[in-house]
Amino acid sequence: MAEMGVVMRFGLCVRSALLAGLGACVIGAPAAADEGMWLFNGLPREALQSRYGFEPSAEWLERVQKSALQFDGASGSFVSRSGLVLTNHHVGSDQIHKLSTPERDLMRDGFVARSLAEEIPCADLVLRSLTRIEDVTADVKRAAEGLSGEEASAARRAAVSRIESAAREAGSQDASVVTLYHGARHHLYHYRRYTDVRLVFAPHSQVAFWGGDHANFGYPRFNLDMCLFRVYENGKPLEPEHHLRWSESGAADGDLILVAGHPWRTQRLLTVDHVRFVRDVDLPLSLFEAWRRESIWQQYVNRGSEERRIGMEALGGVQNRRKARAGVLAGLLDPSVMDALRTAEHRVRATATVVEDAADPWRQIGEACDRYRAFHARHVATGGNRPFRSALASIALDLVRLAEELPKPSGERLVEYRDTALDGLYVGLYSPAPIYPPFEIESIAAGLSYLAELFGAEDPLVTALLDGRSPRARAEQLVGVTKLADVAERRRLAEGGRAAIEASEDPLLRFVRAWDAEERRLRARFDREVGSVLDAAYARIAAARFELDGDRVYPDATGTLRFSFGPVRGYEESGRDVPPFTTYGGLYEQQALRAGDPAFALPAVWSERRDKLNPRTPLNFVCTADIIGGNSGSPALNRAGEVVGVVFDGNIQSLIWDMRYTDQQARAVCVDSRGIVEALRVIYDAPALVDELRGSR
Repeated sequence: MAEMGVVMRFGLCVRSALLAGLGACVIGAPAAADEGMWLFNGLPREALQSRYGFEPSAEWLERVQKSALQFDGASGSFVSRSGLVLTNHHVGSDQIHKLSTPERDLMRDGFVARSLAEEIPCADLVLRSLTRIEDVTADVKRAAEGLSGEEASAARRAAVSRIESAAREAGSQDASVVTLYHGARHHLYHYRRYTDVRLVFAPHSQVAFWGGDHANFGYPRFNLDMCLFRVYENGKPLEPEHHLRWSESGAADGDLILVAGHPWRTQRLLTVDHVRFVRDVDLPLSLFEAWRRESIWQQYVNRGSEERRIGMEALGGVQNRRKARAGVLAGLLDPSVMDALRTAEHRVRATATVVEDAADPWRQIGEACDRYRAFHARHVATGGNRPFRSALASIALDLVRLAEELPKPSGERLVEYRDTALDGLYVGLYSPAPIYPPFEIESIAAGLSYLAELFGAEDPLVTALLDGRSPRARAEQLVGVTKLADVAERRRLAEGGRAAIEASEDPLLRFVRAWDAEERRLRARFDREVGSVLDAAYARIAAARFELDGDRVYPDATGTLRFSFGPVRGYEESGRDVPPFTTYGGLYEQQALRAGDPAFALPAVWSERRDKLNPRTPLNFVCTADIIGGNSGSPALNRAGEVVGVVFDGNIQSLIWDMRYTDQQARAVCVDSRGIVEALRVIYDAPALVDELRGSR
């Protein structure tokens, strides 16, 4: 979470972007076209009615809201009366990977549970559904009346902690305050949590991510990027209060698509100075780390089949990140893009009631970015588990910080250790998921080498972490001696608190304590010199926009449930029409055109059963609904609230949506509900799952 705090302010949080059509976007005006990630308690009803003749009833909204699920940083939904959950394969892949073994590679070979008894429990997966929303704006603002700066921030944090604690004491299973419009509104979200979740179905990863890195962010696409889980309660399949019905007919060109999901973060109020900082400082450092890490993981997976099984998930993630940053940087290096941003910012400044003086929020943001240049690399490189991306290092960091943070009042802790975060944190900390020592050694050695290259071998932090050894020798020593792979040992240390941590001779804990001290120092400096300034300045910009437009504008995404919409629609690219749908017939045609390329190969069963598939069955489609990262796994619904697909990506033109919305070419990409049923029926011989989905009607 520490890394996300930095990314939220200084990274674009996008995978890639060409930023085409940015100049057509108007900042500071009410949402146009199908723009918007809307609150469920603040829908643009007039726009929906005037454009599409659609007005969701209270019953429709309740059913969709309570069927939607927050799924491991992304989205999912209940799709049967027996607790069946639909999401993307790439969302569920972390769990699928953890459940795999050398003898049973569920990523490579796929998985179908033929009965409830065959469904595989996930050890550390927590799903949440939103049950209720309260407006607590007045309570939070009252706490900071008459205060400013750090005192006001501290008062608001304390108020939030009190509100969340009171909700839990009143019986809420999970409650958290969400800050909206950069502080103009505060809502208390009540959730129901589900911790007994089991894998039901996963296609072959080769089909889920067909085309690999080459096809990523492209369209047309041919991906069966979906999987199924089931929620249990008291040892039996859950009967959720609400679930979504399955559409038999799917969607057609021009049909309205409604999306309920959890977009993680948007940056649609970034100032020009802030974007310039991202372009010149943040992205180059991020790309350096991504290219370096990708090279290391590629070498690792090339060593053998077991290394490939263990490392492909990490390699795919870093390839995605690298492609993202490179695309963003390419877009921001286009002078016309920056000119468009300046023009758009001028529109906001011309209408905002902000005087051009020392308190000008745009100027304050620029000055904060200038200050951050002095320590950005060190702050980002040491943030959270970022330099090591190691399971063992992450466990050690949580243990050290729990011992330090838990004695404090919840509102004074680091945000990722406050009471509202602890249940999920302990699920991960005590997870029995496998840890692979050779991979851990590679991860830690790579991180140590990275820090030495960035700061120099004689830097005090680097010398303290290496402790007189080379990066590889130090990593081998840490992984070889630590006992943190043992869940019982983790539990003993967590329950023993500070005394147990200080008494432990585990070298990985001592290693992390040196690193944690530096990260805390830099984090405090960031909050003092940069973060607090950005928060206040962006709050003023957002307040000006909110004052002008009220609820005709939507708040930036916050990782919480949102509603978006737009029609199925193709587009034109390079003088050719791109149709909105792809089919199974197209999949096999593309495979033939790319014969010999392993990224475009198909598993044997897909070749063996090709003739049984209806080649006209839609596989993927695109629509203009406003989505970003975090929306992966979101159900795509028709007017009746039936599932016609599941969002799994955006095309490359959509990746500007983190900054600005445009629908000229940008599209959300979905797996078609008909393609899912066809694959389950023909390829995977899973009639019971097909019946369950259709029975959800």
